[in-house]
Amino acid sequence: MAYLLRDGRPVLASPISSGRYGHLTKTGSFKVLEKERNHYSSMYGKIVDARGNTVVADADADMVVPSGGKFIPAPMHYFMRFTGADGMHAGYLPGYPASHGCVRMPEQLAIAFFNSVNVDTPVTVFGSTPTGSYARQRQSPLMRGGNRFADPRFGPRFMPPPPPFPWWR
Repeated sequence: MAYLLRDGRPVLASPISSGRYGHLTKTGSFKVLEKERNHYSSMYGKIVDARGNTVVADADADMVVPSGGKFIPAPMHYFMRFTGADGMHAGYLPGYPASHGCVRMPEQLAIAFFNSVNVDTPVTVFGSTPTGSYARQRQSPLMRGGNRFADPRFGPRFMPPPPPFPWWR
């Protein structure tokens, strides 16, 4: 959870998705270094082919791009950098730590945090990310085994229903 405190009391709370194993969110005391409404990652995003189809959903900027394809940086709207490349921003929350170190929150709450803080606002990051079998159990089955070609947001439950049988009528 992320909390915005005013006079030591919480005035805003948000669920989050923090850094996954291998990209843990740094803990400690920081300050908001910069705010950017329409920030895009320079390191992470997706790779699409010439037709715009996603080829790699969780791509690094230095990965090979197929001929005619391109790297599309990940949007990080309402970005509030607090250390290095890490910050808080609007993003997808799968229900477990999934980021490359940033703190993702739902867009409406990211907007509220963004509008409530200024550069130099103190930020304290604490807690830990599960790293044992618990972490693997909570991970999407599509992402187990390092499958960089799968995106948990497009799992089987989001597939269109099958056509009525027989489909040719």
